[in-house]
Amino acid sequence: MASSQTEVELAIVTIVKCFFDHAGKEGKKETLSISEFVSLSKKELPHLMKDVSLEEKMKELDINQDNELKFNEYWRLIGELSKKVKGEIKPKK
Repeated sequence: MASSQTEVELAIVTIVKCFFDHAGKEGKKETLSISEFVSLSKKELPHLMKDVSLEEKMKELDINQDNELKFNEYWRLIGELSKKVKGEIKPKK
């Protein structure tokens, strides 16, 4: 990608890269196992996920109940966390 990416484009690249950096260390390379999800959450989302049962969150996100998170299931988490962050940001006047 070009070096003139916007802040938002860079953020999206970071979110996607984060998923794939953690996925596939065990099991399928395009999914997160429970231990990969826990590792990602503790390393990359320690403040946003600090009061969350990671095992319960994994079960909630795992729509097809295959004990793995596909990217679209992980993206649901990003959406949830975005809503949480949105509530903490004050709009510019």
